[in-house]
Amino acid sequence: MTDKALRTPAALVDAGLAPAEELRALEAVAARYAMAIPPAIAALIEPADPNDPIARQFIPSPAELTAGPGESADPIGDDAHSPVEGIVHRYPDRVLLKLVHVCPVYCRFCFRRAMVGPRGRPSLSRAQLDAAFAYIRAHAEIWEVILTGGDPLILSARKLRDIVSALAAIDHVRVIRIHSRVPVAAPERVTPALVRAVRAAGRATYVVLHANHPRELTAAARSACARFIDAGVPMLSQSVLLKGVNDDLDTLGALMRTFVEARIKPYYLHHADLAPGTAHLRTTLADGQALMRGLRARLSGLCQPAYVLDLPGGAGKVPVGPTYLRREPADAAPHSYRIDDLCGQPHVYPPADG
Repeated sequence: MTDKALRTPAALVDAGLAPAEELRALEAVAARYAMAIPPAIAALIEPADPNDPIARQFIPSPAELTAGPGESADPIGDDAHSPVEGIVHRYPDRVLLKLVHVCPVYCRFCFRRAMVGPRGRPSLSRAQLDAAFAYIRAHAEIWEVILTGGDPLILSARKLRDIVSALAAIDHVRVIRIHSRVPVAAPERVTPALVRAVRAAGRATYVVLHANHPRELTAAARSACARFIDAGVPMLSQSVLLKGVNDDLDTLGALMRTFVEARIKPYYLHHADLAPGTAHLRTTLADGQALMRGLRARLSGLCQPAYVLDLPGGAGKVPVGPTYLRREPADAAPHSYRIDDLCGQPHVYPPADG
């Protein structure tokens, strides 16, 4: 397949997606962090809109060269929990298996931006992959393996089939989860052969789609997702809360509804990580909690993701959504609670007698 992705700032300028006067500044960004914008994504960008939410996710910005407080090249501590190359074992019953460190499109907010791309870490060698499988076989507590990277769906169907088959042959691995942007960024890659490759008899396979704006769910993207779902591979979503992209209730709600209409269950809404040069894209936790309250008040329960934060340094993912359970009033009966309803009005539960 011919690679028609835009991979340099000069290509962005030639395509009319960046002004010529910014070329030198954008080249400085691209020298530090990978960029690639495939045709499916480039077609979504509105060059005349200086605040276009698609461009904001993928077009480099000079702001990326400014490091903010607390930012880190490994903001969620992958390396601290990596017993062998390619494995991250942060939680008892599951591991990440990072097969590759390249993607069809590079997000400007990526928390692994210092590790991915043509100048990033190499893909796993055969020996490293065998060592990763050996680690998984030796740890019977591992129930789920999450294929990530990079984007595992850039692998050939044959390579992916071999990896999924090897994992399915490990008795205690019951679930295989694949995180990808491919159905959105390169939907043509989701061929019948690729769909067959991710399935394994006797094992549950899930594909988790990363998308952040409803415009990303084009007809081609929805068709690619349908090929997985119609073949019996359930899909979930993960999104990142991003300033100027989806940090208003109408856009975020439309995104969640678009997922559900495509038979994709909203799973995670990530608070943006402290990756270097991404402060201009992060919201506050208070803003995120307010948006989650709005989603709960407006939309079906099917449309509710878990709002989560990966604690810096590797302490793990925790829910940070709003709480509706408040301290019981000082004069209340024992074991009673004050609970806010969806309009923010407090109620005592159980109700007082009389």
